[in-house]
Amino acid sequence: MKRSSKVTLTVVAAMGVVACARRYDPCEARYFNEAACSDAVRSGGYYYGGSWHSMHYGHPYPYYYDSYRSHVSRGGTVVAAPYGSYSRPSVGSPSSGGTVRGGFGGTGSGHSSGG
Repeated sequence: MKRSSKVTLTVVAAMGVVACARRYDPCEARYFNEAACSDAVRSGGYYYGGSWHSMHYGHPYPYYYDSYRSHVSRGGTVVAAPYGSYSRPSVGSPSSGGTVRGGFGGTGSGHSSGG
């Protein structure tokens, strides 16, 4: 029985959407990111992809580091997102939910106070 290409493309597209929606807890052993985990434990959550994810970490940072080291020593793999993925959006950027206001830019440059 042949599988139609339309069904295959639909499945591949759905898998892509799920992968894009995934977030990676920087303290989870298989996604561990040292700097981001330390920040997350201290801050009670982390930014990922420009969104804040509130988390309650029940242990201090060394617990998560030790869990990561144990995971690796047992042959586990780590797929860490780059630290930049965990960065806080800049103030006023559309993804931060802040209001973006125009400056003088091109609009202001066409006006002068005369003189």
